[in-house]
Amino acid sequence: MTGFGHRSVLPAEVVEYLAPRPGGIYVDGTLGGGGHARLVLEASSPDGILIGFDRDPAARAAAGAALTPFGERVRLVGRNFADMAEALAGMGIAAIDGFLLDLGVSSHQLDTASRGFSFQADAPLDMRMDTDSGVTAADLVNELDEGELTRIIRDYGEERWAKRIADFIVKARQTSPIERTFQLVDVVKGAIPKAKWEERIHPATRTFQALRIAVNDELGSLERGLASGIGLLAPGGRGVVISFHSLEDRIVKNTFRRFAQGCTCPKDFPRCVCGGRPRLRVLTGRPVMAGSDEVSDNPRARSAKLRAVEKL
Repeated sequence: MTGFGHRSVLPAEVVEYLAPRPGGIYVDGTLGGGGHARLVLEASSPDGILIGFDRDPAARAAAGAALTPFGERVRLVGRNFADMAEALAGMGIAAIDGFLLDLGVSSHQLDTASRGFSFQADAPLDMRMDTDSGVTAADLVNELDEGELTRIIRDYGEERWAKRIADFIVKARQTSPIERTFQLVDVVKGAIPKAKWEERIHPATRTFQALRIAVNDELGSLERGLASGIGLLAPGGRGVVISFHSLEDRIVKNTFRRFAQGCTCPKDFPRCVCGGRPRLRVLTGRPVMAGSDEVSDNPRARSAKLRAVEKL
C-alpha cells in the first residue's frame, strides 16, 4: 500500500501549532496516508499515542503500513472523525492533548479513477469516502428533485449556474441514468454557456465538489467533529484544522471564535447573564498559508488554510 500517493500539506506548521509532546494523546481525524501522523508520533516520542480516524479502507491500510515502526503507539479507527468522542470513550480515553483535521479529498482518492471523485477520468459516479456504505453521487444525481439538486450545487459548490445545471441533469436522466463521471461532465458543460467558462477552473469543478460534500456529509461531520474535539481537549491541549475551501474555513473560524468568546449575550446588554465563559484561545488571528516553496513543490497546498486553538 505504499502507492497511496498523498502529500501532507503544511507539515512544519502542523507540528508547530499542535506542539506534540512525549506522553501526549493525539487524534488525527483525517488520517490519509499517515504523513501528518508520522510527524506527530516522531515529535511525541518515545511514548505519545496517536489515534487515527479514516473512513477510507485504503487510507487506513496505507497508514497502517507506513506507521508500523511506531508499534502500539498507533491505534487506527475505521470511523468518521465526527464520532471521535464515542470511539475514544470505548477505548477508555476521556481527554486528549491535541487533534488535527486535514479536510477535503486526498490526492490518492483523486488519482484513483474508480473512486469517481475526479472529473478528469471516466469512472462510476461514486465519491464515497467509505466505499462500504452510504449513497453515491450517482444516487443523488438520479434521485433528487431539481430543487434539492440546485440547493446542493449552489450551497456546497458555490456555483452561480446551479439552477441551470440541476435543470440539465433532470432532463438528461430522463433519457438514461447518469452513472459515470464523464456523463455528468458533459451535462455540466452543456448547462454552462461556453463563453462563461472560467480560464483556470474546469466547468465541472464546483458541481463535483458539491456532490462530494453532500455524499460524505462533510460539513455536518466537520461541525460535529469540531465540537467533539474541543470537548475532549485537556487544558493546554490544541486543535489544528486545515481547510481547502471557504465553506469549511468559515465553519472552522466561526466555531473557534464562538468557543473563544464564551458569552453569547447581545452586545447591548450591560452585563453577562448567560454565564458563558471562554473555553479556547485562538492561536491564529489569520489563517496560516503555505509558502511559495511548498506551493511550487505541492500545488495542493495553494488553497490550504490552517487555524489553531488552545484549550483554556
